Amino acid sequence: MDDVERLLHSILKSDEEFRGVLEKVVREKYKNILVFSNVSGIPASTLYKILSGTRKPNIKTLRKICSALAGERNEEEVIAVIAARAVLDETLNRDVEVGGRRFRIREYPAYTMEDAIVSAIKAERDGAVGLVCAPIVSSTVEKIVSIPVAIIMPHASISKAIEIVGKKVFPFVNGD
Repeated sequence: MDDVERLLHSILKSDEEFRGVLEKVVREKYKNILVFSNVSGIPASTLYKILSGTRKPNIKTLRKICSALAGERNEEEVIAVIAARAVLDETLNRDVEVGGRRFRIREYPAYTMEDAIVSAIKAERDGAVGLVCAPIVSSTVEKIVSIPVAIIMPHASISKAIEIVGKKVFPFVNGD
């Protein structure tokens, strides 16, 4: 019986059985919840709530769980860009291709260091696979998130920084 079948059978038995099987399968296959969160596209906070029993998964979440366990990646991989609204309002492509993979760019406006840190945590919880931010917060952000971080130097480097973080997410695609 494969992981998806085990999970589906556990759903029919009980909520406790489902949570136990999900936790076991995620830890065996992905080592931790954050990695599974990035693969499945489900925010880590949602997974923690499901595993603790404080939330029951809806059908969309169950589909994402099963797809990830079956080896399918989340079809929309997101790179977060944290910057002031004025920078984000400039022409920033909403989709970008890096190393043959497509990424959707999601903007997180921030005006203070605290805004940037909160936005970084939110971006990771939202399932971002990497993020781009200002150098002044990057060292702090790298300590609190488990996804790759690239920095924006001058305004013109946003596209380059997105490309860098895209390569960090999947270095084996580029032979690095």
